[in-house]
Amino acid sequence: MLASFPPGYFQQPVVDLARALIGATLTLEGVGGMIVETEAYDRDDPASHTFRGQTARNAAMFGPAGHAYVYRIYGMYWCLNVVCGELGRGAAVLIRALAPDVGIAEMQVRRGLTGPKGLASGPGRLCQALGIAREHDGLDLTDMPFALHPAPAGLPILTGPRIGITKAVEQPWRFGLAGSPHLSRRF
Repeated sequence: MLASFPPGYFQQPVVDLARALIGATLTLEGVGGMIVETEAYDRDDPASHTFRGQTARNAAMFGPAGHAYVYRIYGMYWCLNVVCGELGRGAAVLIRALAPDVGIAEMQVRRGLTGPKGLASGPGRLCQALGIAREHDGLDLTDMPFALHPAPAGLPILTGPRIGITKAVEQPWRFGLAGSPHLSRRF
């Protein structure tokens, strides 16, 4: 049986949670794997969707910690974030990549692939592989249809600048599992 998060776990600062989620297990309706790459975004961060305040699009980021913030980029790809911090903080951790572990055949069908390479490496690919869409926005990630379980202790974690953004690019708020072949991009 997998461990569960203690009460208040997701209320920690975004950078701490982004690091702590490396190695956690995430599934949606039994499809998923181990989180191997994350990025932190906080309300005071000019690259964050909450930097200019609350909107209809980013409302979930101001909601309860441990819930999903799902949004679309480039008009075609969904991205999944874990809301964190105090209620109303406007902080979340972008889940950039995971190592496929369960439901691999379903992920391959959803992605139109025959092998595991690149299956869930990158936030858009991850959401496509898991079947994440707008209807998951605001849902509790520790309750059905999701399952999110803590990472084991002592994993080797890489730190570097975030990617795919134009503001605050110097922030070392990207985290990855050292040696993972499932990272979206090398550190």
